[in-house]
Amino acid sequence: MRSLNKGFTLIEVMVALAIVALSLAAVTASMSQMIDAAQTMKDRTYASWIAQNRIAELRLAPATPKVGASNGEIDYANTEWSWRSVVSETGVDDLYRIDVSVSLAGSDDIIRTVTGFVGPPGAPGEANRAWQRLQQSPGTPGSGVDK
Repeated sequence: MRSLNKGFTLIEVMVALAIVALSLAAVTASMSQMIDAAQTMKDRTYASWIAQNRIAELRLAPATPKVGASNGEIDYANTEWSWRSVVSETGVDDLYRIDVSVSLAGSDDIIRTVTGFVGPPGAPGEANRAWQRLQQSPGTPGSGVDK
């Protein structure tokens, strides 16, 4: 008489376990890639902010920047960063190009380079006075005065 035992054979169980093991390995590799990508994006964002801050500092300085290179380090977001800025002439009078490269401290790999431009510093409050003149001119849009 035939046995009515119905179940999985040892080979079927081993094949199922092998498939599960391969699937878990693929999921783990995918998660690792996503974590690395998130870390890279975070580093790029911070490096961009550091470079933009450096350009803003040069724009807000009371003097025109000197042509040449400078570098420094900064502690930002609990991480040590290195920056290098290069100020060069553009061919336009009193307009300078600033290239700021940022990397992790102790590394030669540049994470982000940001370019900006700066002109001669204006007198304190000059932009506000120009804005106020624009707002008070008759017939200008938004001035409340029509021609």
